[in-house]
Amino acid sequence: MKVVFLCGGVGKRMSPLSEDKFLLKFLGKSLLEHQIEQARKAGLKEFILIGNPNNIDKVKAVTQNIPGINAAFVVQEKPLGMANALEAAKKMLPDEPIIVVNPNDIFEKAAYTGILEKYRTEPGTSYILAYEVEEYFPGGYLMLSKDGNVKAIIEKPGRGNEPSNLVNMVVHLHTQPGKFLECIATVVTSADDVYEQALNKMIKEGYKVKAMRYNGFWGAIKYPWDIFPVMEHFLKQIKKNISPKATISPTAVIEGDVLIEEGVKVLENAVIKGPCYISRNCIIGNNALLRGGSHIGEGCVIGYGTEIKHCYIGDGCWFHKSFFGDSIAGNDCSFGAGTVTANLRLDERNISVKVGKEDIDTGLNKLGAFIGNGVHTGIHVSLMPGIRVGAGGFIGPHVCLTQDLPEGKMALGAQNYRITDNTLSCHSEPSSLSSLRGAVPGQVREGDRRDSPSATKQSGGRDEINTPSASNDTRGER
Repeated sequence: MKVVFLCGGVGKRMSPLSEDKFLLKFLGKSLLEHQIEQARKAGLKEFILIGNPNNIDKVKAVTQNIPGINAAFVVQEKPLGMANALEAAKKMLPDEPIIVVNPNDIFEKAAYTGILEKYRTEPGTSYILAYEVEEYFPGGYLMLSKDGNVKAIIEKPGRGNEPSNLVNMVVHLHTQPGKFLECIATVVTSADDVYEQALNKMIKEGYKVKAMRYNGFWGAIKYPWDIFPVMEHFLKQIKKNISPKATISPTAVIEGDVLIEEGVKVLENAVIKGPCYISRNCIIGNNALLRGGSHIGEGCVIGYGTEIKHCYIGDGCWFHKSFFGDSIAGNDCSFGAGTVTANLRLDERNISVKVGKEDIDTGLNKLGAFIGNGVHTGIHVSLMPGIRVGAGGFIGPHVCLTQDLPEGKMALGAQNYRITDNTLSCHSEPSSLSSLRGAVPGQVREGDRRDSPSATKQSGGRDEINTPSASNDTRGER
């Protein structure tokens, strides 16, 4: 039986992360590799991978080194949904059962073995994995009959309109792919639900679509913060293992399940508390602290005094005396000394993130920043909870970023000081310093502020800074 992986879609809700979700790496392998491994464990070895013009070469590169599989490739020219992907592969689809899989999700081998067992023991035309949820999920919902057959699939019904608590996992087995493609060709809809409507059409025509309840782990990556439960799932699988090709200082402290790959250097007085994964050729600097379950990509430098707590960090990122909590960073980022991701609102409420025109409640009261590839920050930069920094963004020193920074943009802070003649010397009487007593370094006194046009302009532009009750302001990690 062939497994069809739908790799041609484009994630519209993952900004500022630009990597295809199935290419995100966990424990040194992409999600796609992990998915193929699970399928192989279930005895499946034949694969059709449908990519798009921008990622098909990456898909081929991922699969070419996986032993024991036969892979064929199809290009979906435009990201027009799951149904269009199958139509693009029509000539390659056999007239025999196939399994259609969304590789952006992660699940266990039981998903494959369960649906295969259902196919072998209960006659039907198609089989769908059903997963029970407690909160609204932005996907398809299943309506079932008493005998467990699917009566209808309702795509994205909206919060409060859910027809059941069972959602549609895209692990589908179709025994008659030719008939399914015929139904796809006849569907007319303005929504992005051709695939689901084709299944509904088959149900109305009397074909049996069976639901198979799945109770194992399922991580569906819809938004950037969905990476965290997937990261946690993989971190739970590791055992303490330090590569013999890693260099660990005698004064470093490594506790719990920590997986350290070859070429890693852990310097004096660094502390690493598991679960934690550190990929190849990283440097963990003096007095650095990694805790709370973190995943560090290849070739990163976690510099002196940096604290990383519950973060997913891409490849080639550099830190120096920073705090990163509950945050996600892409590849090739550089963070100046004192860069801090705030991760807790003052009122400790859930943190919301603006996606398009909608404010999405993440369901998390501890959440830092989402940072795209190639971002650079100056010294003493602060990022408020839930802030998104687009790829290639530059943030100047001393900036406190309270709103998203689009891709390729720069945020610079206004300097609020003035230069005068120096009337002091180190030999002056103590009384001559009395005018400076109680002053904060770098602060402009109220009398000076009136003389500074730039300062007057800045103090008049405060309407853009949100108040604690209306924004994700924070008092920091506790």
